[in-house]
Amino acid sequence: MAVLERTPVVLIAGFAGRATQGVDHLAAALRQAAGTVVVRHELSELREGIVRRTVWQDGRESTEVLELAHGCVSCTLRADLLPLLCKLSARDSVDRIVLALDPAFEAEAVCQAIEGVVVAGIVGRVDGPAGRDVRVEAVLTCLDTQTWLADATGDETLAERGLAAADDDRTVAQVAVGQVDFADALVALGPAVDALDQARLAEVLARLVPDAPVCWSEDLATVGTAEIEKLLARIPAGSRRGRIFDAHAPLLRGQPPLGTEHGVTLIEFAASRPFHPERLHEALDVLFEGVVTARGRMWLATQPGEVVWLESAGGGLRVGGAGRWLAAMPADEVAQADPARRALAALRWDDTFGDRDISLVILAHDADPADIRHALHWALVEDDELRLVERAPERVAQWEDPFGEWHQDPCADSESAPAQPNSQRGEGK
Repeated sequence: MAVLERTPVVLIAGFAGRATQGVDHLAAALRQAAGTVVVRHELSELREGIVRRTVWQDGRESTEVLELAHGCVSCTLRADLLPLLCKLSARDSVDRIVLALDPAFEAEAVCQAIEGVVVAGIVGRVDGPAGRDVRVEAVLTCLDTQTWLADATGDETLAERGLAAADDDRTVAQVAVGQVDFADALVALGPAVDALDQARLAEVLARLVPDAPVCWSEDLATVGTAEIEKLLARIPAGSRRGRIFDAHAPLLRGQPPLGTEHGVTLIEFAASRPFHPERLHEALDVLFEGVVTARGRMWLATQPGEVVWLESAGGGLRVGGAGRWLAAMPADEVAQADPARRALAALRWDDTFGDRDISLVILAHDADPADIRHALHWALVEDDELRLVERAPERVAQWEDPFGEWHQDPCADSESAPAQPNSQRGEGK
């Protein structure tokens, strides 16, 4: 029985200003290619339940106004975008689908939905994810060279910028960093900035997405169909291409530079003893100045069974749950864990604490790595406290824990109001 080829999908993303102009320009250029269909959902009226969907193919443009019972991004995905991908993939005239994403759409969420959300009710098609019919060929992200680094290191919320949809409490930095971190290729747009600033931006990108080719352009007019196709062709075979990594995946992807250039450096922090929760809470302030992003797995002395995930962007930070340590699982649950995770844990297994450890990666652009390492080392339990962790966990459980039900920063008040637990990877402000 012949295996049907899945239709490739290219997602184009960009956050506000020049970057969103870039999304429109690149989509217009790619739709000139034969067999390419470009789809855009305009979500500016989403709160009123209105979505405008435009499809371009073979020089023809069609726009349809969709009225949704619930005006939200998730409903737009489920009710229209995913079924549309399945229908387009079935057409012989469609060789490639390009999604020009509205800023309210996150490429990562779209890719996750393609692989995981069941599409039902299409005549002649067995119900199942759109990923059976299409595959993500590339995520192409546009960024503004003059504003991206400031956005990625600030603490302004989307609401404060006037860009938030209903119930969206994310920060500008989370969106700016997240879009670039998920990209397979980048288009950096804007007139020449200060030489040092541009060099610093280049070094940040080289560490955040080391495998992603970058097209630098001062003028969108110089970026045509041929240039975009060449950029897509430069994406390495092993690039991410829409894959979703969980909290136990390697923290360093690709081969990023490990040295310091123009003040930009990747800081790796590892420890085989847990953090003291109160000292960690105080030490985390070191991640809010001169740091683009930090992420990793943590072991808290007061939560010996839980893998705690930390993720920051600019001035916002979120801590959430990432499941349990293998050492805290029953044997049948360990047997079902990812084999790669079990293999890595076996290499560093401790007779007392099992696979529990701390592993963080911090991308700094204007901070002293020694200060960050010093603060995090200070937050680790001392020798006498470690003995309590081993011999009297019931006493350790009584310690004050600002992360009792996870945490977000900046704190809601001086008493460190707890946040609700997140999914595998803590997100949101």
